[in-house]
Amino acid sequence: VRAVRPAPGGEAAGPLVRVPVVYDGEDLDEVADLAGVGPREVVALHTGAEWTVAFGGFAPGFGYLTGGPTELIVPRRTESRTRVPAGAVGLAGEYSGVYPRSSPGGWQLIGRTELSVWDPEREPPALLRPGVRVRFEEVR
Repeated sequence: VRAVRPAPGGEAAGPLVRVPVVYDGEDLDEVADLAGVGPREVVALHTGAEWTVAFGGFAPGFGYLTGGPTELIVPRRTESRTRVPAGAVGLAGEYSGVYPRSSPGGWQLIGRTELSVWDPEREPPALLRPGVRVRFEEVR
């Protein structure tokens, strides 16, 4: 685990990765209720922020992204799912993340991407490494 050191001025110096997301997650409505906004506003908040990978963990290629709006700070689910599909985009606490492979998980799922964030054949294998900046972009 490696923390990110922001560049002068408070902005991360890492490269920018754009993540295309279909916002149709099972928990989108619940996240909207928790945030006190509608589902479309959740999408606008999520895509309107520039996130930064603070550290990796949980599974190879899983990046914990910070920098989102306070409205999207939501708790983990009270019960974890036994299977979250690869590419699921979720929120938990102050973090957002993309599941690199199918696994159990307790994050609030708001969407999905077909972007592969972990590929052992790629160099480096993890797309979302500490310091990388991330912009989520809605696709329909």
